[in-house]
Amino acid sequence: MKNAQGEPGVESPRKLAQRLQLPFSDILLLTRALTHRSYVNEHPEALEDNERLEFLGDAVLDFLVGAWLYNRFPEMPEGNLTRLRSALVRTEQLAEFASKLNLGEAIFLGRGEVEAGGRQRLALLCATFEALIGAMYLDAGFEAVRSFIDPLLEPAARQILSGHKDKDPKSLLQEWAQSQGQGTPIYRTIAASGPDHAKVFEVEVHINGEIFGLGMGYSKQAAAKVAARNALEALGVHL
Repeated sequence: MKNAQGEPGVESPRKLAQRLQLPFSDILLLTRALTHRSYVNEHPEALEDNERLEFLGDAVLDFLVGAWLYNRFPEMPEGNLTRLRSALVRTEQLAEFASKLNLGEAIFLGRGEVEAGGRQRLALLCATFEALIGAMYLDAGFEAVRSFIDPLLEPAARQILSGHKDKDPKSLLQEWAQSQGQGTPIYRTIAASGPDHAKVFEVEVHINGEIFGLGMGYSKQAAAKVAARNALEALGVHL
């Protein structure tokens, strides 16, 4: 493979399927799941990028993770289930799954994306994992996807619960502000830098006109969460 030129990964789709024991009968579908739009932009012969599969995989994950939580935690209230599901399907967690599976080395990327560190970029790894799930669902169905993700969910859920990572920092900061008689936190994007495929946003959180925290991320939402988390740490409020 031409990894040195910043194109396909060092592991072919077929070898990835063999290593991870993925139940693919259509290897072209798996190839599409691993194809980033930056590769298609540089290679017109490539049929399609993975964005539609990413959309499908996102929906499949929401359902299957919700069903897994419902059965795994029969006494957990609905609100707690919702927060835990959000934590399990958030960008950082899905990117961690992708990293554990070493998906980054199998992604088809354009040269510019490779040079920008795309194989390690959280948003890109998350999107590829979702696309993989979408492709697996189309090729082999719900049960195949369930068998694939269930072993990943148990240790991740334990880690999230033990570290209280299911608590949303933006919600906690709003609760703190209300308890202190302060105004509602306001998030302002103050900067956006980098190329379109790897843009970094910088967000401030203000309460009553005062800056309480600053955060950076590959999306405005991610940067806002970091800003809220930093504000809570500065205030001494534990997550």
